[in-house]
Amino acid sequence: PKMKEDNCLHAALICLGMLCYSHAIATEKLSHARPSLHGHHEKGKEGQVLHRSKRGWVWNQFFVIEEYTGPDPVLVGRLHSDIDSGDGNIKYILSGEGAGIIFVIDDKSGNIHATKTLDREERAQYTLTAQAVDRNTNRPLEPPSEFIVKVQDINDNPPEFLHENYHANVPERSNVGTSVIQVTASDADDPTYGNSAKLVYSILEGQPYFSVEAQTGIIRTALPNMDREAKEEYHVVIQAKDMGGHMGGLSGTTKVTITLTDVNDNPPKFPQSVYQMSVSEAAVPGEEVGRVKAKDPDIGENGLVAYSIIDGDGVDMFEITTDYETQEGVVKLKKLLDFETKKSYSLKVEAANVHIDPKFISNGPFKDTVTVKISVEDADEPPVFLKPSYIFEVQENAASGTVVGKVHAKDPDAANSAIRYSIDRHTDLERYFIINAEDGNIKTIKALDREEIAWHNISVFAVEVHKQHQEAKVPVAIKVVDVNDNAPKFAAAYEAFVCENARSNQQFITISADDKDDSANGPRFIFSLPPEIIHNPNFTLRDNRDNTASVLVRREGFSRQKQDLYLLPIVISDGGLPPMSSTNTLTIRVCGCDTNGSLLSCNAEAYMLNAGLSTGALVAILTCIVILLVIVVLFVTLKRQKKEPLIVFEEEDVRENIITYDDEGGGEEDTEAFDIATLQNPDGINGFIPRKDIKPEYQYLPRPGLRPAPNSVDVDDFINTRIQEADNDPTAPPYDSIQIYGYEGRGSVAGSLSSLESATTDSDLDYDYLQNWGPRFKKLADLYGSKDTFDDDS
Repeated sequence: PKMKEDNCLHAALICLGMLCYSHAIATEKLSHARPSLHGHHEKGKEGQVLHRSKRGWVWNQFFVIEEYTGPDPVLVGRLHSDIDSGDGNIKYILSGEGAGIIFVIDDKSGNIHATKTLDREERAQYTLTAQAVDRNTNRPLEPPSEFIVKVQDINDNPPEFLHENYHANVPERSNVGTSVIQVTASDADDPTYGNSAKLVYSILEGQPYFSVEAQTGIIRTALPNMDREAKEEYHVVIQAKDMGGHMGGLSGTTKVTITLTDVNDNPPKFPQSVYQMSVSEAAVPGEEVGRVKAKDPDIGENGLVAYSIIDGDGVDMFEITTDYETQEGVVKLKKLLDFETKKSYSLKVEAANVHIDPKFISNGPFKDTVTVKISVEDADEPPVFLKPSYIFEVQENAASGTVVGKVHAKDPDAANSAIRYSIDRHTDLERYFIINAEDGNIKTIKALDREEIAWHNISVFAVEVHKQHQEAKVPVAIKVVDVNDNAPKFAAAYEAFVCENARSNQQFITISADDKDDSANGPRFIFSLPPEIIHNPNFTLRDNRDNTASVLVRREGFSRQKQDLYLLPIVISDGGLPPMSSTNTLTIRVCGCDTNGSLLSCNAEAYMLNAGLSTGALVAILTCIVILLVIVVLFVTLKRQKKEPLIVFEEEDVRENIITYDDEGGGEEDTEAFDIATLQNPDGINGFIPRKDIKPEYQYLPRPGLRPAPNSVDVDDFINTRIQEADNDPTAPPYDSIQIYGYEGRGSVAGSLSSLESATTDSDLDYDYLQNWGPRFKKLADLYGSKDTFDDDS
């Protein structure tokens, strides 16, 4: 606070001094402004006399100090014309920037005053125009002339930095004088007048770590080997002071936060010299055993550490990988362990930086080592087969109980428990094999057929006798060795064709054979004819010695009329031990061929028809037959469509007949389509229609003499009796097959369902369109006509 008061007092004294100086200068300048109406003579260099007219005004710049806070207006200057005699007839007028608002003039004396406080930083100068006119007539006495009023600067603005806070980074362990950042301040005062805008930078906080250049504001390191791991962030305060840094100058400050960036100047270090780990012998490869971590105070890529195993007796059993998220070394199992074989391992693990800075290589080495001791824990292990898989062979058709092979497993634990064996029945659904539970011998249960299944893949379990949950499984492949038990046969169902005009020794088919046995018991195949027909007069066989044979014609001139089909037996033998053979029959058909040997027909009947009728004649006969059949079908169809009488009056009772008609009636006007009497109740002709929904009032009992005995079994008498009862009963339906329901019930709660009386209801539907539907709908139109028409009719 005391320093601030001294600065304010100093500024006030300076302002007062500048004000006095400005007033003295202005007075002196005004005293030189004198009018002169006479010419002024001057002598040139050549001795020539020059004549110059002196102006009525002589102007210099006026000055007024800024930020004046006195009680009276500041006198800027005085205007006076040389024609002003002082009698008051001249009037001075001021116009221009700020005239009448900031600057006012006494129109009699010409004195100019500033009525407001001026700020040079807002406006540095004002341009005004002065003129002397006649007070009475306002006639200009002098031409107008411009002059400038300059605002004189005082040190009233402190320096200001571009930013209130700065952030900068510099690598740790940088050399002294390393540039960090440049800060810049500005001063609103006039840099061309005095030292009000001359700035000097200095550091207030942050020493002795940093320094600042006084003229440029560049911050530099001041101490060597600054360590980020010791202190990462520094807060520096920089001051900018005007007046060249002298006493009384104004100042401004800014804060600079400087962060030391990391460099790789620290090697990784293990916090302990030995790590103890343990792993079960039942662990599988890839399982994690433990973790080690070397600490590196550096950060980012400078703190990255890679781990490796460089020595130890467990190099082949274990491996180590780097977890870059946690910067740990993960020790993993590489191979299966056996507690009974080796119980502990030792590893030498190295941790090294991934990125090394050559500038700090002298601080190395940037790596560290540690010893890792791993103990193997005993586990209850399942049995182990001596082999990972077994392959056995057995001959097909071997007798039941034949030994296929033997599997063997043992308990790897120290207890060496007894082992029991079994076959996984999911792999032997047909139960071809059985295994001895004690010694592991596999035997057959039934005969095997290689041609059905050549390989049997089964699985055998081995479990400890006292620990059933400990089991092992091994695949066993059993190959069925082939035995020559299948004779060769034709490779296909051969059917040969030979032309009637075939030449002698002409080949017309080549045959081959298949054998289900293995190739050792199959080809090569031997083809031959049976001994009894080896001298067949029609055909002969030639073995091509490549598992095929050719059939040839032995004679010429075959005839389909005499024999159109030949059956040639062929014997096929294989090359197995002992050899197998079979006799196969080749069907040979005799066909008609053209001169080029192309088949035309192999049918003997067709050959006979060709001798009597040509193809065109056959086609004509077939066409006639088809036409006749069509005519017969049309005749029958037309005859069926003729109308037949609906009632056949024969000797039989019409009531026992059901008349079927398929023609459609012509409507109500068509009275000839059928006999309506057929559908009428005969009783209705006399006006009496018996009710079928009530019990009749009288009833004719059948004659007792006509009822058969209860124990009668004469069906004919029984039926005749029932027929007579029905004929003599007037209350029975008049027809056996037709029932007439031409009445409507009465007293129903639901009312009538008929639409015949709907015309008398209050329906809003309009049925006038029925009048346009023609005579067939006339009755409906009359029943459902418009209400007006119905009212008129009524």
